[in-house]
Amino acid sequence: MRKLTAVLALSFFASLAAYGADVTGTWNAKVDLGGQGGSPTFVLKQDGEKLTGTYSGALGDADLTGTLKGARISFDFEVQGAKIHYEGTVNAHATAMEGTCDYAGQASGTFKATKKE
Repeated sequence: MRKLTAVLALSFFASLAAYGADVTGTWNAKVDLGGQGGSPTFVLKQDGEKLTGTYSGALGDADLTGTLKGARISFDFEVQGAKIHYEGTVNAHATAMEGTCDYAGQASGTFKATKKE
């Protein structure tokens, strides 16, 4: 069973690379921080595995940096002196992502985002 799972995971990541998934664009997110949340917008630019871009939301605007390795996405930004971290997975067509977020250890939760067409 482990071998099958490993083969399926490897196939998924290989197919993602074959598609050349590109997360460049505008993403509309919904964040749930356990009763509180928001709807930030992320504008991402991908160069290989490197991500740069901007966050715009209730806390203001900030530049962000991160990585996309296979289907795993991770990015960070600082706003109002707080370091914010997002990480999760991107679907094979790079049209949706979801994962977890941490707001400087003061709040944590989940997010889902869709790419604006």
